[in-house]
Amino acid sequence: MLTRSQLLHNIENLLKSQGFKTSDIYDQGSFDIVARKNLQILLLKTFQNIDSINESNAHEMKQLANIFLASPIIIGEKSRNGILEDGVIYERYDIPTIGFETLKNMILYEEYPEILADRGGYFVKIDGNVIKQYREDYSMSLKDLANLAHVSRATMYKYENGIVRANAETAMILEEILNTKVTLDIDLLKQPQKDNITYSNDVNDLSKLGYGVLSTNKSPFDAVAKMKSSDNDSPLMANIEKNRSEKTLKRMAIPLKDLSMVTTSEPVFIINNEKIKESLGTIPVIKSWELKEFENSKELLKIIKERKEN
Repeated sequence: MLTRSQLLHNIENLLKSQGFKTSDIYDQGSFDIVARKNLQILLLKTFQNIDSINESNAHEMKQLANIFLASPIIIGEKSRNGILEDGVIYERYDIPTIGFETLKNMILYEEYPEILADRGGYFVKIDGNVIKQYREDYSMSLKDLANLAHVSRATMYKYENGIVRANAETAMILEEILNTKVTLDIDLLKQPQKDNITYSNDVNDLSKLGYGVLSTNKSPFDAVAKMKSSDNDSPLMANIEKNRSEKTLKRMAIPLKDLSMVTTSEPVFIINNEKIKESLGTIPVIKSWELKEFENSKELLKIIKERKEN
């Protein structure tokens, strides 16, 4: 069995070999590594035992994935029930969770899993169009096909309309009857359907400019902010005034720059430190009093751009 460190480096090497730009490894927070290839962004977390993740970290991971338009995936080696099987998805707090070989098959060969492990066994998503087409071709009713598959008419209706998953055994019976594949592959690399983002309730200077602000507890930055009115604007990735020393701020600038490049975010410090002028390294600095004077987000972004270029 791989150690967590070995697992992380295997993931990093796999992604780099296939043309992904990867962040540094951050193994103490809500994610370990971020990877991007063209418009595809992956937000990845690793565990030896996938039951180790807690709800608050998973919630922050999902929220960040929503803001960055990324696919969140947990990769592990085992659960309390044993070693993770290849080609099977184990969800944890609604985040797809897989073994390394499953990730490898998706990245290298575009082979996506179709089986979901859940309480009560293994389940699959049925392609309702295949069932409907078969019934129409052979003039069969829902009840006729349900009888052959040993399920109720109501259950067959739900399969055909994508309302419920089928257990793996029923799917095999249907494939024998129809003599064709009826299960749907699940593309975990595709950007998932967007959930609601829980922005901070604080009415601060960024929110007054139209940004939704997500404060973080388990990430290498303090907050991310995104315009509520548009998904097309790049989010701001910010470290915010907390009376930190210049030495600490310089150290924090390294992951801020690294992660902003992979997520295509705008990095910025919002601080009051008078020793630091308009930038910290290559990262623009906005003083808190300046932020109060901007009337709209365009003014803020203009200053960020000018200070980045300088």
